[in-house]
Amino acid sequence: MISAAQMRAARALLGIDQRELAELSGISLPTIQRMEASDGNVRGVIDTLTKVVEAFDGAGIELIGENKVSQEGGRGVRWKRAAESMSPRAGEKS
Repeated sequence: MISAAQMRAARALLGIDQRELAELSGISLPTIQRMEASDGNVRGVIDTLTKVVEAFDGAGIELIGENKVSQEGGRGVRWKRAAESMSPRAGEKS
C-alpha cells in the first residue's frame, strides 16, 4: 500500500515533479495526478501501483508502512503518531 501523501513526500525527497515521476514509472501524467489527489491509500490497478513503488525504489526511496521498521536504516520521514493525535489538544477531555 502507498498513500497519496507518501507519493508527494517521496517526490519531494527526490526533487522531481509529477511529470518526472510519470516518466520514471512509465505511467501517464493524468494517472499520477489522480493517484496523488486520492484521500488516504492510493487505489488502482496493482500493476500501476507496483510501477510507482519500483520507480521510487530504483531512485533510492524506501516507502515505510505504518508501524514498520526501515530495512535499510537510512534517513526517512514518517508521522510519529496516528493522524488523530495531530490536534494540539489531543489527549484533553472535553
